[in-house]
Amino acid sequence: MKVLRQFSDFGGRARRKEYWMFTLINGLIASALSLVDRMLGLNFVDESSFGVLYAIYGLAVLVPGIAVAIRRMHDIGKSGWWLFIALIPLVGAIVLIVWLVKDGEPQDNQYGPDPKAEPEYALS
Repeated sequence: MKVLRQFSDFGGRARRKEYWMFTLINGLIASALSLVDRMLGLNFVDESSFGVLYAIYGLAVLVPGIAVAIRRMHDIGKSGWWLFIALIPLVGAIVLIVWLVKDGEPQDNQYGPDPKAEPEYALS
């Protein structure tokens, strides 16, 4: 839910847990919506294409997904522009995945303080 609250925040850092939990939950919701699309016959072209609900959800989480990926890159000390490395066939995607699973820098960096040093749930 933190990712959706920071949907347009491209600054700062995101822990591995934040990024991968968002990715997991996103994948599960997208799969469920794709199944509902197929069951209701809402696919655009045929059974192998995606449907209306899936497309709406995909557009809704596009900006938050990019934002959390950029913040994840900041956590390892790289600019968000490095996400474009995924456009290099095969090698780019592998390099990007390796970076996304890499542990963040343990100290403060140019993008902000170490998110592991901050309490995850502040009591107020």
